[in-house]
Amino acid sequence: MAHPNGVPRITDATKVWTTLITNTAYLPGLLTLEYSLRKVGSQYPLIALYTDSFPAEGHAALDARGILKQRVPYLLPSMPKDYVNDVRFYDCWSKLTPFSLVEYERVVQLDSDMMILQNMDELMEIALDPPEMAGTGNRVFAASHACVCNPLKKPHYPSDWRSSNCAYTSQHATPDAAQTEGAPPGINLGIPNGGLQVVNPSQAVYDKIMAQMASAATSNYEFADQSLLSDVFFGRWVALPYVYNALKTMRWDGVHDAIWRDDRVKNIHYLLSPKPWDESEDVQSGREARPSENAPHAWWWDFTEERLKEERARGVDDRF
Repeated sequence: MAHPNGVPRITDATKVWTTLITNTAYLPGLLTLEYSLRKVGSQYPLIALYTDSFPAEGHAALDARGILKQRVPYLLPSMPKDYVNDVRFYDCWSKLTPFSLVEYERVVQLDSDMMILQNMDELMEIALDPPEMAGTGNRVFAASHACVCNPLKKPHYPSDWRSSNCAYTSQHATPDAAQTEGAPPGINLGIPNGGLQVVNPSQAVYDKIMAQMASAATSNYEFADQSLLSDVFFGRWVALPYVYNALKTMRWDGVHDAIWRDDRVKNIHYLLSPKPWDESEDVQSGREARPSENAPHAWWWDFTEERLKEERARGVDDRF
């Protein structure tokens, strides 16, 4: 199970899903993500990419469920921006690791606060530039656009993060097309969301990323990994429709409900706090004040109840 360059693979599969895990705070999300991939019938395995900060009880939880895992380095740029307002971004640099996993032919990186609602194995087949193009082509990776509407009106977000600059706003008049086509990659701010990345791993592309990580430019990157990718490869990536990285906030009234369709979403992304697992199921079922915002959390609990039932039947019963 070795790649021609001698790097061993931990699975027979040459195409894999990966997700980064650095602590147990996101572990319930990862476990439900893995369950959801199996539930929708994906033929590809999920590999948990863990850093040295991931603790023993987390490893025990993965091992008890037979989830594949692989150690990766914790990446930080030489001149990191101070993310005091969004400490989650310190961990995000390591989401660039899949570009280096050259033992695999295709890696689709998923955030561990995602849940798969429909099979999306087609992402393993979409055409991207081959590794030997070294990041010089126009299909370096695939991702969905970042939503730059800033619906929570966070004061530390850039002033140009507003709905008029959002790629998804440009699709409001063509909602049918928005289910199957992404807005052009270079439209408006042209920033990919780092939550889902489809990658043909390439040492040359990874070297380009590492060179940028060593530059002073990173001190200005508001959104860590996705800022870097949009800077280095501006307009040279494949823009996927929102259904592959459906940010829960897009469903809210007045954000992108113009294009959102529950029955078309393949992968929902529970970005921002609180996460569904930070709130009890009782809280979820009792919150009717803003149902358009709460329904996706109820979906997560439905899947998770199924997961927990399956695990208990196999004798796995821990706090995750």
